[in-house]
Amino acid sequence: MKIIFKIAKNEVRNLVYSPVAWFLVIVFLVQCAIFYAEPITMGSMLQEILSKNNPKFKQFPSALTAPLFLSETGVFAKALQNLFLFIPLLTMGILSREVNSGTIKLLYSSPIRLRDLVLGKYLALMCYSLVLVGILCIFMVSGAFQIKSIDYPVLLSATLGFYLLACAYSAIGLFMSSLSNYQIISAIGTFMVLFILGRIGGFWQQYDFVRDLTYFLSIAGRTAKMMAGLITTKDVIYFVVVVYMFLGFTLFKLKGGREAKPWTIKALRYIGVVISGVLIGYVSSRPALTGYLDVTVGKINTIHPRSQKILARMGDNAPLEVTLYTNLLGSGAQRGMPVGRNPYLTTLWESFLRFKPDIQFKYVYYYYNDGSLDNRQYYKAYPGKTEKQIAGITAKQINVDSAMFMPPAEIRKIIDPNLENGRVFMQLRYKDKKVNLRTFDDSYFWPDETHVDDALKLLIGDKGPKIYFLSGNLERSIHKTGEREYSGIAIDKGSRNALINHGFDTDTLSLDSRDIPADADILVIADPKTNLSQATEEKVEQYIDKGGNLLIFGEPRKQGVLNPLLGHLGVQFRNGTLVELSKNETPDKVIPYVTATGANLAEESKLLQWKEALRKKATEDDTVTVPMPGAMALSYAINGPFTISPLLETRPNKTWLKIGSMVLDSVAPVFNPREGDVKASSFITAVQLTRQINNKQQRIIVCGDADFTSNMRMTNNSFRNAFYSWMAYGIYPQYLPRRIDVKDNLLLISHRTGKTLKIIYIWVLPGLLLLGGGLLLIRRKRK
Repeated sequence: MKIIFKIAKNEVRNLVYSPVAWFLVIVFLVQCAIFYAEPITMGSMLQEILSKNNPKFKQFPSALTAPLFLSETGVFAKALQNLFLFIPLLTMGILSREVNSGTIKLLYSSPIRLRDLVLGKYLALMCYSLVLVGILCIFMVSGAFQIKSIDYPVLLSATLGFYLLACAYSAIGLFMSSLSNYQIISAIGTFMVLFILGRIGGFWQQYDFVRDLTYFLSIAGRTAKMMAGLITTKDVIYFVVVVYMFLGFTLFKLKGGREAKPWTIKALRYIGVVISGVLIGYVSSRPALTGYLDVTVGKINTIHPRSQKILARMGDNAPLEVTLYTNLLGSGAQRGMPVGRNPYLTTLWESFLRFKPDIQFKYVYYYYNDGSLDNRQYYKAYPGKTEKQIAGITAKQINVDSAMFMPPAEIRKIIDPNLENGRVFMQLRYKDKKVNLRTFDDSYFWPDETHVDDALKLLIGDKGPKIYFLSGNLERSIHKTGEREYSGIAIDKGSRNALINHGFDTDTLSLDSRDIPADADILVIADPKTNLSQATEEKVEQYIDKGGNLLIFGEPRKQGVLNPLLGHLGVQFRNGTLVELSKNETPDKVIPYVTATGANLAEESKLLQWKEALRKKATEDDTVTVPMPGAMALSYAINGPFTISPLLETRPNKTWLKIGSMVLDSVAPVFNPREGDVKASSFITAVQLTRQINNKQQRIIVCGDADFTSNMRMTNNSFRNAFYSWMAYGIYPQYLPRRIDVKDNLLLISHRTGKTLKIIYIWVLPGLLLLGGGLLLIRRKRK
């Protein structure tokens, strides 16, 4: 061990007196200084402007640590991105210099073992990597004084990732230096190896035999989790394995120069190192053997505690089987192909495997397209071709074997592709139950954690709420895709927010021919346009009297259709249409705000954001709004059978109730009390009704508008699924709120100080380092 330290000490001395080492340190310092000083100077200027001109400004709305250090333009990201430019120049002469100077012969003839030589020189490179880490620490310590409550744990995690990557690069460079007497050849060789290792993870991913091997060998993205604050044993072990393999290669290369053994023996040594390294990496990456440390505030890299509880309920007595069905001729096919298998597992399932490592993954590939799902687009693109021929052409275009895909006749024996619109989906099976988990046509594509949770809850026996939408009186339809219809909120399998993708079972019901089924958890009456029959009204009233949960949407000029039924609840739609004058919208579009009662319906993200803003007193209006295109006002009895609370209320003195006719494409309407127009400080547009009956709380919601939750308006609806969640007693959907108190959102320096620091970091510090290094090298040369 003493020999190793002596060799390392001598090599460190060589690096200290190396112009290249000094040059690299200075360039690295300048690079980090630029990417630190520029944003912190701009941030201090922006903070100063806001502080002087906005009395309500207290701090930035988001954290400062991550953008400054960890974003794509942050200090760590740029350091990692350019690290491959520094290490090859440093390592290119560490062994070739010994050969060129002739000292390698002395080392061979000395009692020093080759492994001590290799380890000693590598230890020196590790020390140099610590110098680079020290430069990063300069800016981290500086940030601690310039950013309030800087996020230390994430920075330390990123530092670990940087150091491990630098050590891996150093081992690779050390090996390449042993291969050639020419330093430039060694540097170019190191660049090539790093380039290959950075991209090998995308090679041959369509072949099962080599997919895991190339994906494991890839060095690209290995520090991504650590940069995000998640340290895993498999990533740490990966870097250790890379160092082990290339140090082993270096040792065998040096041994080969002094041994006269057959090339087969020498080759077997290298093969043995590779096999043992890959085996260690493979075993260490198994889910059951992987350890995790999430150092982020709020544990954002770990599935929510509610998700963990669901997996705990599943236990280890039976595995979860996940089958990915990929249709070659369907939407999203490329994501489901073998080339996308590792990203699929990493993106969607790795966080769940951490808590349930016995998840089993299967894959089914098929081709199917009868023309009904895409208006025969494939058949128009390839006229005269059969379904099988089109599949062959498509497989050739994306470079996959067409023989791996089941024909339509075979896949129909397993699933009905039309039920999932022919697109990529997963089927989850646990014990004797199975549930489909869908993908979506957006940038993320895969389901969210909440979708997975809702599917798992169905698997373990948490019954999904049954919702019936009333039909027979021209109500809004859940089977139509028009802008005023309700398919997007109910049964659209391609919509992330659709109830069908969150554990709900939806159907339509005409009460003229049927009674309300006993399994009905929620009944929805959405804007009937003709009067309800006496039989229908009686059945709904009986449903209410038994304690059934009910959701009612009405529209202006149809008050008479629903008011007879609402009278049973002590609620009425008031005559007329609400008017709110606006510069940009027609006067029938009112924008009521969500009351405190409305915000507590469910843990929808927008409602939680508003409540959090209220808690911090960070909003101007202390409210969140919901646009309603054409709405009625509601009145209700205070002492009726139900406890009634407003959910939506118009903003004070912004609206009035127009009783007469209203022209939307002409001059703005004028308040006219002679026509019966009514003014008030505000109007209620949605209410919540509750009472205790049959040992449960009955829940009813009445809304004076049916458009704000329609296909066209759903994305702007702050409630999204809150109404249905509240009436399902919060069982579905599975909300996963994370309350994260951001503390590092204020700079502690002025703009003037920021500009001074910029000069010091970019010019003064590198200048001092250049001067000190220059003097040291000059004195060394004189001696």
